[in-house]
Amino acid sequence: MTSSRLPLFRALRRAAAALVTASVWAAPALPPGPLDLAAALRFALDHNLSIQQARERIRQQDGVVLEVGARRLPSVGASALYQRNDPDVSQGFPASGQAWQLSLTATQVVYSAGAIPAAVQASKLTREAATLELQAVINEALLQVRAAFLEVLLAREQIKVQESNLELLREQLRTVSDRYQAGTVSSFEKLRAEVAVANAQVPLITARNGLRLAGDNLRLALGLVAVPGSDRPELEVTGSLTFAPQTFDRSAALGAARSQRPDLQRLAKLASAREEGITTARSGLYPNVAAFGGWTLRKGPTSQLGDSNHGWLLGVQSQWNIFDGRATRGRELQARSALNQTRLLLAEAELAVDVEVSRAHSGWQQASELADASARVVEQATEAVRLASARYEAGSATQLDVLSAQVELTTARTNQIQAFYQYNVAVAALRKAMGQADELIARP
Repeated sequence: MTSSRLPLFRALRRAAAALVTASVWAAPALPPGPLDLAAALRFALDHNLSIQQARERIRQQDGVVLEVGARRLPSVGASALYQRNDPDVSQGFPASGQAWQLSLTATQVVYSAGAIPAAVQASKLTREAATLELQAVINEALLQVRAAFLEVLLAREQIKVQESNLELLREQLRTVSDRYQAGTVSSFEKLRAEVAVANAQVPLITARNGLRLAGDNLRLALGLVAVPGSDRPELEVTGSLTFAPQTFDRSAALGAARSQRPDLQRLAKLASAREEGITTARSGLYPNVAAFGGWTLRKGPTSQLGDSNHGWLLGVQSQWNIFDGRATRGRELQARSALNQTRLLLAEAELAVDVEVSRAHSGWQQASELADASARVVEQATEAVRLASARYEAGSATQLDVLSAQVELTTARTNQIQAFYQYNVAVAALRKAMGQADELIARP
């Protein structure tokens, strides 16, 4: 290939790859206007890549159900044969040097020792397990979307807190500068106020970068991937961090998880499918019987010129492996082991679910207590800043007292919004651990 053709070849290869990719997945577009939490969850239901993969696994299993179910129906086939012999081969024989045959045959399995019904039932159970897997993937994906959305709100509130802190410190600097000009404070106090303003820039810059990172996490959870060569989609979210206390009973949560968790139900379905697999494996010990019928038209070297034979045929055929070297026994052992492994996986999953629910409940309790305490601390810190400022104006407090009170207020506000974020995530995590769908989205 000449060098002049290389760019064209590469461009065609890229175009073909892009066409194949576009046929599987297309870059989604954001809904118009600001994105609230409910809209984000609905968007993720349609575009989250993990959810789309789970849906494709259901479609794949639908194909398996069709394939296995086809064994219950008669199979119809047609065949054709044409043969022409070399004259030297046909020489000395009265027959023609060519032969041809047409056949149409239908076959129906009559007896399979339960193998076909068991395989059909196993495929249906596996399909139901794939549906339950989809529910589990949706619950997990929507939890990630909710947490990522709340993280964006948290980062936005952190920026507001740091901006408010910076504004307070700048106001303090203006006050100190005025008093320094009046000669009532030293240059050291003015320098300390300037240092406080400079230091407040650092957490503000960090908070702004945190908002950018939170936005990227939300795009990933939504499945909002930018097309190569284009600008990444901009997100405009709306909402605020709130604290709405809820009550959860630990025993009820554990019971709900055992009965509602789709991943546990999925393993139970797979265990039932493995039981059907034992029947399929044991069917090799018994004969299978099939009936067939058809019509044949043939003309060959043994027929006279211009003559042909044709007619229908009916019959029954059977096959029985009287001894297969214990291969059937080996398949049965494999099927029983697969069943036992699935049951052990179910027992392990139930234990893991119990631990997950207990931890999620403990996390909810901690987050609830922190959210309650943070509200009182913010009120106290706000009052402390007011008193410190008033005392400083009256000359009974130092500048350090005012700066310390402002730092405490910033810390209290930061802790409060962090507590609100943790509480909302803890509630969502507990609901997911209990097997409940997101409260804003009905289970499909």
